[in-house]
Amino acid sequence: MNRKALFCDGTSSYVIPAEPEKNQKIVLRFRTAKEDVSGVFLVAEGREEIQMEKASSRGIFDYYETTWQLEEETFCYYFKIVSGDEVCYFTRYGVSDNLNTFYQFRIAPGFSTPDWAKGAVMYQIFVDRFYNGDPTNDVESREYIYIGAPCEKVTDWAEPPTAMDVRRFYGGDLQGVLEKLDYLQELGVEVVYFNPLFVSPSNHKYDIQDYDYIDPHYGRIVKDGGSPLAEGAQGNRDASMYQIRTGAKENLEASNALFAELVEEMHQRGMRVILDGVFNHCGSFNKWMDRELIYERQEAYEKGAYVSAGSPYREFFRFEDDRDSSWPYNGSYDGWWGHDTLPKLNYEDSRRLEDYIIGIGKKWVSPPYNVDGWRLDVAADLGYSNEYNHLFWKQFRKEVKAVRPDALILAEHYGDPAEWLQGDEWDSVMNYDAFMEPLTWFLTGMEKHSDERRMDLWGNADNFVAAMDHFMSCMLTPSLQVAMNELSNHDHSRFLTRTNHIVGRVGTLGSNAAKEGVNLAVMREAVAVQMTWVGSPTIYYGDEAGLCGFTDPDNRRTYPWGNENRELIEFHREMIRIHKEELPLRCGSICMLYWEKNILAYGRFQGEEQIVVVLNNSKELRELTIPVWRAEVPENCRMERLMYSYEEGYTTMPDEYIVEHGEAVVIMGRHSAAVLRTKKER
Repeated sequence: MNRKALFCDGTSSYVIPAEPEKNQKIVLRFRTAKEDVSGVFLVAEGREEIQMEKASSRGIFDYYETTWQLEEETFCYYFKIVSGDEVCYFTRYGVSDNLNTFYQFRIAPGFSTPDWAKGAVMYQIFVDRFYNGDPTNDVESREYIYIGAPCEKVTDWAEPPTAMDVRRFYGGDLQGVLEKLDYLQELGVEVVYFNPLFVSPSNHKYDIQDYDYIDPHYGRIVKDGGSPLAEGAQGNRDASMYQIRTGAKENLEASNALFAELVEEMHQRGMRVILDGVFNHCGSFNKWMDRELIYERQEAYEKGAYVSAGSPYREFFRFEDDRDSSWPYNGSYDGWWGHDTLPKLNYEDSRRLEDYIIGIGKKWVSPPYNVDGWRLDVAADLGYSNEYNHLFWKQFRKEVKAVRPDALILAEHYGDPAEWLQGDEWDSVMNYDAFMEPLTWFLTGMEKHSDERRMDLWGNADNFVAAMDHFMSCMLTPSLQVAMNELSNHDHSRFLTRTNHIVGRVGTLGSNAAKEGVNLAVMREAVAVQMTWVGSPTIYYGDEAGLCGFTDPDNRRTYPWGNENRELIEFHREMIRIHKEELPLRCGSICMLYWEKNILAYGRFQGEEQIVVVLNNSKELRELTIPVWRAEVPENCRMERLMYSYEEGYTTMPDEYIVEHGEAVVIMGRHSAAVLRTKKER
């Protein structure tokens, strides 16, 4: 039996329809080598084996099919293949002699992910560091105190972040994004994912002050006044400028209106928008808590739970000392992971809070804002129990999807996400386990924070393939197709910095060390994989321009307008173009073709179209013979080169490769990547 010919996955080529409804009849397909097996059997959990019928042949393959009547529950299955006395099994992990049902194929009837998000090119924007389009809304120095010290307005856009950078502001805003939409559109961006935009005192805004409004420092300040705090001020009771700017309804409503204008403009350009939802905790500035006394003297707002025992928001939090006599100014509330600046939200004890946050989820995907989805911050850590969290996200999904059926619900999650991806909670995840981490280890040998270097994982193709196979198998296929595949983000070091193999952080090494000895060729290898792997390639702002940085806060440098690496931008633009033009790169199958130390080759294929990607992450010229037939490339044909990235640069100049007996010989330079396509006969 030719085991390398055996193949099946959850794409539309092998599950028809790929996203079936409940109680729908489906067709399941399985691939073998032509005239190579005596039987293929579908084995459903707790059911008898069903022998599949040979339905068609194409090239060197036979395709077996059977129909199955789905019910309402998740359908789990695998395949048994027989050739004479030889028996093996095929699961999502691949072919094996010994069955492991952990890796069974799974179909969740009724579960689908938005078509617009499948393979969509996304772009993450940390707004304060992207572009300052409106200087009138800039945070002023000493406008308020944050974590024990006054906030600071940074006047030099090129100045790198410093320690305690959370209270330093560069002035990036939504008007700046609006002014740079031409750039994003020309780059090929289809979806913008914003880090939090709601009212918040930090530059990262993961400590929300008011979920109902866009921060006027990102939006519009139409009513101004007050003054910065005096020298020696210890708190924000007298932060009159900040109180007016973030509390005046005129500013809040104007900022929401600007955001609505921005979303509408993006939709007119064919672009989508995802908001960051931080619902596991809020901030000490939040109007429900008001630890910082921002709202205490504002008549338009109810008293916060810190201020008054009679606050309508008291039940939104848990207080260690909940005697009425502990008020006013009760600081015994539970903080998220012990941080008193991040009050933990108490969903289990407040149905009103639960309804409010679900209402927020619906509000922003509804008119006039019409946002296209949510990225959920540390979503598995929402409440106090795992049981409650599952119940909440089921309800959140149900109600948000009722308002906007094609909304994307994507969560930040570390570790196996399978329990959350059963079809009734999240659509998908930020893909750390099945993309960022394995690729980073393979290409750089570095941990994603640049905190560790592992020589045993650098160039270790076996580890890469095993990690990808395992973690991809933990997700349903519709989830994989919309997973957020990032090289960098606001929590981890810049990928380009990881290519220099320097272990450490900016506090001890200094900001200049982040760009010393970086390897652009390895960066291009990573981008080539990012744009050809299963899922939604997501660029962290500035990665395409050569931005460097160690982990937080150094990874939040300003976009280098006027000092961009233009060649790297053009490389991104070309790879994005290839990603968008080639059908298999959206929702096609993926198959590893060949791997050894520092070498990877895989195929993406759908119908009559095939893409092959080859990486040489070594410092040596390599001649490789790639079994492209496994990706359904015809046995004898020609392949054309779409992209070749090498140590000195890249080229899109065409070249041809002859495929004989299903194999293609490819010459790969040092630190190179090649993207090939089966040449269509005229």
